Amino acid sequence: MPTSRPRLPRRRVALPLAAAALLVPVATACTSSGSSGGSGGDQRLKVSMAFPPAQAMSPFGDDAVTLSRLAVVEGLTRLDRNGEAKPALAASWKRDGDRAWEFTVREGAVFQDGTKLDAAAVVRSLTAAQKASPKPRVLSDTTLTATAADAGTVRITTKDADPLLPQRLANPSLSVLSAAAYEGARVNPAGHATGPFTLAEVNGAVSATLERNDTYWGSKAKAPGVDVKFVADGTARANALRTKDVDVAEYVPISQASLLGDGLVHEFPSARTNGLSLNTERGVFADPAMRAAAREAIDSKALVDGVYEGRADTAQGLLGPGVPWAADLRTAPTGRAKAAAPAEVRKTEQIVLATYTNRPELPEVATVVQQQLEKRGFTVKQVVRDYAQLEADALAGKYDAFIQARNTLLDTADPVSYLASDFTCDGSFNITQLCATPVDTAVDKAAALADTEARHRAEMTAEAAILGSDALVPLVHERFVQGYDDTRVRGVALDPMERTLITADTRVG
Repeated sequence: MPTSRPRLPRRRVALPLAAAALLVPVATACTSSGSSGGSGGDQRLKVSMAFPPAQAMSPFGDDAVTLSRLAVVEGLTRLDRNGEAKPALAASWKRDGDRAWEFTVREGAVFQDGTKLDAAAVVRSLTAAQKASPKPRVLSDTTLTATAADAGTVRITTKDADPLLPQRLANPSLSVLSAAAYEGARVNPAGHATGPFTLAEVNGAVSATLERNDTYWGSKAKAPGVDVKFVADGTARANALRTKDVDVAEYVPISQASLLGDGLVHEFPSARTNGLSLNTERGVFADPAMRAAAREAIDSKALVDGVYEGRADTAQGLLGPGVPWAADLRTAPTGRAKAAAPAEVRKTEQIVLATYTNRPELPEVATVVQQQLEKRGFTVKQVVRDYAQLEADALAGKYDAFIQARNTLLDTADPVSYLASDFTCDGSFNITQLCATPVDTAVDKAAALADTEARHRAEMTAEAAILGSDALVPLVHERFVQGYDDTRVRGVALDPMERTLITADTRVG
């Protein structure tokens, strides 16, 4: 059993979810596009997104990914398809010793409100992210200090050596915004970012309007704008695609894929693992023997065949086929407890198993997992809601078990940030509430290694320690299914890391 240590105070209070706080007036979203919402006629893109804003479009939480997928925000760097850092708002960079880097700010770039991008703006944004509460997940395992060496140069130092800093700075939560974005009670990206599209309006959790940013420093967007609907119901998204009410439908449900046909369905590997997070701090699963019993109850192949209709891969670990080097370096889990016998399991109190509706397969996964756990002897109650209604309670450890779909490369294109944020004592997204010295030690070792192969080996050692704790039981490795008509829609990004979907090149016709 992993050795535990006293828990440090956690800072994982969710941001406000009230719909009123999500309203971004058009007047605050200045744009140089020369057009207002709805202009552009049939050339405007119509997009259906699975996740409505959960944090008032804050750049410091998961809403930042939505802003990135809609080509609204940018950081100093971007990632190529191999996960390597490439220039974005920084034209170049160099390392200065173990803990310092210098980034040259791109000349000629301006914010969507017309103000100039300079080193001071970058420092302001990175400092705000560092001070945010809760802290963005990508910063859960590091501390950044940014200063302006001159108007065009940003110097960034880290508390410890951080060989992944250029990749880290590509994270949507570290996007650079103008000074006006920080003037209110909350950070407002509308009209204050640098991407090819300007966020002009957000209508609560229902819809958003984007306009082309004609002052963009790169290639101008080919579509005049984007009309976004947030639709949690996957079948509704698929139907909207089928009837041509939308041009692009995010995350088509597996159950709808075969009905839509190959011309509308685009399946590709992902770095996403769906897992059963078990609460290691309180309740039934505070006992490692009960966690081991839950793990033994799970049949991954039954989920792949029954729920995903073969459009997923059986769980091998935390890192699946979307992380191609992981399989060859995987080692056996370490420190696993002996599973409790069914007779002991039947004596336990009822457990609460939660998941969310935004990914249409997850409620069905929860039903199958409930049946598998009950077969082992557990008594299970399900809670299934929209993700925005569950996140705060999940992070606070109010559920015994939580099924989530997690992109293991989302934060830095390297799994070390995922391992740190989800499984270490100070992790900002630690739904399992795990706090185990062997895990923290292994993750810290991996994070300090500059050599890629050595870091990957250390990450798999950390994976073995986490799997040994049975804090998370891998269920399946997802394949992404995005929907669009490839005879009329061009330039949709099929990104295993989920950073991009709509780009400057995305257009109708």
